[in-house]
Amino acid sequence: MVIKLTNQQLEDDIRSKIFKTLSEPIRIEILRFLKKKSSEVTCGEIGANVNITKSAASYHFKNLREAGLTFTRKESREKYVSINYEMFEKYLPHFLDTL
Repeated sequence: MVIKLTNQQLEDDIRSKIFKTLSEPIRIEILRFLKKKSSEVTCGEIGANVNITKSAASYHFKNLREAGLTFTRKESREKYVSINYEMFEKYLPHFLDTL
């Protein structure tokens, strides 16, 4: 049996993922740091500035990426993270202004 979701249900699923992701204060701190930098930043730099281990940082970056709130780009051995501004504008307009 295949269940098809309506557009509204798909949008609600996205909203739910976003709010679950933002329920963790360290992720808001990561977003605040990214906004302050206003460009893509290495994972190591973020981890050092928000004072979390590499494994914890990796976990939080994955959650932010899967919720569509950030982009991650890999170049050689380094990963770069940046904010997905379009997602915030669509689902949480002006949220980033409050950080």
